[in-house]
Amino acid sequence: MDRFVVLGSANAVAKAGQENTHLFGSTNTRKVLVDCGDNPVGNLAQIGESINEITDLILTHFHADHVGALPLLIMDTWLEKRQAPLVIHGLEFTLTRAKQLLDLFGWENWKGMFPVRFNVIPDNGADGIIQDESLKVTALPVKHLVPTLGLRFMYASGREISYSCDTEPCENLDVLARNADVLLQESSGEARGHTSAAQAGEIAARANVGKLVLIHYESRSGVEDMLEDAKGTFNGEIVLAQDLMEV
Repeated sequence: MDRFVVLGSANAVAKAGQENTHLFGSTNTRKVLVDCGDNPVGNLAQIGESINEITDLILTHFHADHVGALPLLIMDTWLEKRQAPLVIHGLEFTLTRAKQLLDLFGWENWKGMFPVRFNVIPDNGADGIIQDESLKVTALPVKHLVPTLGLRFMYASGREISYSCDTEPCENLDVLARNADVLLQESSGEARGHTSAAQAGEIAARANVGKLVLIHYESRSGVEDMLEDAKGTFNGEIVLAQDLMEV
């Protein structure tokens, strides 16, 4: 079944009822987890998904709120006696550091450890880092404080969902978002490597997206202002991402 779920929607600081941003997309043949700053195991269980059925993990960049729980995710999956291989996708910068993080726990020596394959995405991105008859995922580098990937999920049904990840406005973000049904756009605030809600609206308008979802935001203050700022630059549907929200 085609699904796309916001497992977590917070910026780098998780709050009560709002975990760090991580996502889940699935079809009948692929189950893709995007990032794991918080431990996604519980959230996956809440939406009726098992960690043992995850086929692919995409690590967008090496910041703690996006990869910090990787060792725990791998350990939990191992404890659940997974046998099927897991593919972890990311830039060389990200995967090199992810492996170092895992090596601290001696993970490759765990008895009965399941196979893990690392797919290094070229620095200039790739069209179809994941691709079969049901789903295609494209990745392009965006402009953050460390090497970072934005993503576009293209379902066989024709539905297309883009995720900016952490980035300031840039050309590749416009490419990823162009004519998407839904754009999940980070809205941490206007700063180097980040985007404000007003800028998110501008990106959505330029790209002619159907729906703008503000994500990776600070929920403790100014949420209504965020929505108003985005509405000032984009005339389409705008919503705030919420944990466990189906897109």
